[in-house]
Amino acid sequence: MTSSTIRAMAVLSAGLISAAAYPGMAAGQDLPPLPESIEQKGVLSVGVKCDYPPDGYLDTSGNPVGLEVSLAKQIAEYAFGDKEDAELMCVTSANRVPALVGGKVDMLIATLGISDERKEVIDFSDPYTWSASSLLVKEDSDIQSIADLDGETVVLLKGAWQIPWFEENHPEIALMKLDSVSDALQTLGQGRAAAYAHDLAVQIAIDRNNDQVRMLDDRYMIGYRGIGLRKGEDKWREYVNAALEKVRADGVIAEWVEEYEEPDLVEARIELWDPSKAPVVE
Repeated sequence: MTSSTIRAMAVLSAGLISAAAYPGMAAGQDLPPLPESIEQKGVLSVGVKCDYPPDGYLDTSGNPVGLEVSLAKQIAEYAFGDKEDAELMCVTSANRVPALVGGKVDMLIATLGISDERKEVIDFSDPYTWSASSLLVKEDSDIQSIADLDGETVVLLKGAWQIPWFEENHPEIALMKLDSVSDALQTLGQGRAAAYAHDLAVQIAIDRNNDQVRMLDDRYMIGYRGIGLRKGEDKWREYVNAALEKVRADGVIAEWVEEYEEPDLVEARIELWDPSKAPVVE
């Protein structure tokens, strides 16, 4: 064996040892360096929802699972080499931001909508999913847009977040509030309402499976979710944004959606997890 061969084997062995000793380096070698404060912990502490399927909820063994939980575990794998290096903490809408600011978690992946008000307290990653509201009308309806609903009645579900939006932006439209999707569709079909307003993800599935209705092109109440981060942790934010890009490039989102979403909503949910497909509302 020549001396050059021996040296090459030594270099290779050293590299393998380093990769084994520091699995995060191997897993995230195409990502920016982890901030020292995160790397020293050796685990990724993440606040997640545990009562909001399919994004985050408890399985029969009491373990957090869901779409956002899968994202948390994937970032942990990029950082440290193992999905189990995600230390998950159940949070609520009320306590999630205090948990982050107080240092109990390193990030929030907890149905956290990006808003100017929240940006005063915390930072956000780039968006990882978006949402919107939409309208269904009867297939043979002459209505083509929200503007055509002046003086008409729109049916919504009781407590729906679309109600205050219509009250504020379209007081000329009468609202009928019912208990269920089936009630809303029946009312629309009977002609007692001109349109049915609800979440886009729900209505996409209805539109594709019901040839008696069609969806208007109008989208409203466009919103985005981002990963919540503490203010001033710029290197950590850079890492998280790069990890989100890698998640999309690795093509794992569709697998998560197929595992946790209702079959009729899989295609719609995959689209909503692609912020580039969000409509631009002028």
